[in-house]
Amino acid sequence: MNLDVKNNAGKKILIIDDDQEIVESMQLALESKGYQVFCGSDGNQGLALTERESPDLLILDMMMPKRSGFLVMEKLRRTLRVPVRIIMITANEGNRHKTYAETLGVDDYIRKPFPMDRLLESVKRLIGEPDHNA
Repeated sequence: MNLDVKNNAGKKILIIDDDQEIVESMQLALESKGYQVFCGSDGNQGLALTERESPDLLILDMMMPKRSGFLVMEKLRRTLRVPVRIIMITANEGNRHKTYAETLGVDDYIRKPFPMDRLLESVKRLIGEPDHNA
């Protein structure tokens, strides 16, 4: 089996969040399901990684240094030819933020803290499961 084909078989997920503990938990859970996971710790890093890796899905925190999740989404919606699926995660309780995320085209909006099963179900619904046979 060609190794390059195998490496490209997994669905790519980019986590952009400045909370290292949350990032590690999500990364472990997603990798255990066979997804290929990349991580960025601020909005600017997330945009650079999105351009370089072309992920199938972004898991995006709302409140981050350098560039908020909203600013990341606004830029991606303007610049990406093919829209990427986005799950926004936030500790923010306000519905105004949720409404704005929805106007930007967020695919799911999850409030922290959340059970990991909730995230995994959303990921599976949005991009399916990784292809283990490739």
